Amino acid sequence: MSDQDYSNTEQQIPKKPRSFTSGSGFKIALLIVLILLMLIPISMIRSLVYERSRRANEAESSIMEAWGSQFVLYGPVIRIPVVEQEEFRTVNRALWITPKDMNINANFSAERKRRGIFSVALFSGDVSLAGTFTFERVAGEIKQNQTIYPDQAEIIIGLANQKGIRRIIRADYNGSDLFFMPGNRNFSFNNSIDNGINALIPFDMNGINTFDIQIAVQGGKSIQMLPIGETTQARIISDWSSPSFQGGFLPTAYTLSESGFNANWEISYLSRSIPLFWFTNDRGDYDGRLNLRGELFGVDFYKPLDHYALNERAVKYAILFLVIPFITLFFLEIFSRKTIHPAQYLLSALANVIFYLLLLSISEHLSFSIAYLISAIALVCMMTLYARSLVETWARSAYMGLVMALLYLILYLTLNAEDWALLIGSVLAFFICAVVMYLTRKLDWSSLNLKQK
Repeated sequence: MSDQDYSNTEQQIPKKPRSFTSGSGFKIALLIVLILLMLIPISMIRSLVYERSRRANEAESSIMEAWGSQFVLYGPVIRIPVVEQEEFRTVNRALWITPKDMNINANFSAERKRRGIFSVALFSGDVSLAGTFTFERVAGEIKQNQTIYPDQAEIIIGLANQKGIRRIIRADYNGSDLFFMPGNRNFSFNNSIDNGINALIPFDMNGINTFDIQIAVQGGKSIQMLPIGETTQARIISDWSSPSFQGGFLPTAYTLSESGFNANWEISYLSRSIPLFWFTNDRGDYDGRLNLRGELFGVDFYKPLDHYALNERAVKYAILFLVIPFITLFFLEIFSRKTIHPAQYLLSALANVIFYLLLLSISEHLSFSIAYLISAIALVCMMTLYARSLVETWARSAYMGLVMALLYLILYLTLNAEDWALLIGSVLAFFICAVVMYLTRKLDWSSLNLKQK
């Protein structure tokens, strides 16, 4: 055979086809499958965050129940027995009168009490209630067949939880001392006000009745009061530095500082739906239904950085901590000409999922910021060292450390800037897409072979 024939025969030998598994398309599809599989442990972490948060809420409720729960004060009001003579029977009723003017002054000291690793904001202090009652607005509404017994009148203060009262510091009515007993005497407006205190008083139907009551109270999480006076002025002072004003009325003026807050309310009866007086039957039934809770005002002892809420928000971004490290490893594989096995991608994904487990467990014992710093440093170091073992150069593995550090920094800023979270996330997604497009602008995907050379 001549040299020419040999050459022609050599040219006719077909080239060995490139393996499908060595192509970039197969690798990318496999990575997508791995990311989808990692959503399973992510959902498990999310469930764990929810379960720990539920346990914390149960511990908080247990502590508050023993201390006095949320402090809610309704009143004071005056209850006067009324006998109504109908044609064939006698009906016992009650006349309820609200204060003409009422001044509330409350001063509280807040503290955190712990049960195990869980804590809750509790407070103790005193509430002063001062004002006047008159009969002038009611006099024209009394019917001829109704008989009023002012010598059997009672002054009543409704409470959400009887444990909230520690003691009566001062109780003065028209210059005389009051002796309070437990019970709210059906003061409820058909609402569920199961607790309260009451005291007998001699009500003066022709003059001004004054009251001045100071109560030592305690509770947890929030303080709420009912603006039941024809004119209600209230002032709440506390050393808690992060209040959240709640209810149907916000303060007309307030000051905030690191040492606490000072808030003032001024509320007219024209801005609420509670009548100045009303009649009930002997069971306390009122012809109508009012949502007293919708009329409350007050303050929550807000916990500004609840680490369970921050952990829950952090897990929502977990998919980025799978996609971006995968993209980074994929480019390191391309540019370093080193083959990275899918199992190694899987290990890197598991490491990033473990970050959230570390963050949750450490933040239950330390502040969230310190827990985040410890977890982030641990994961950045681990991913950098792992990338070094894969691409065998510190220069390229440093890219992995830089990417992870920037990613954790952006996540931390996002978690602490809730109002800007959507904007930060959108810009980050755009930036990632732009970087990937730039790095792959000249890459020949069809001829890309990921087998090690």
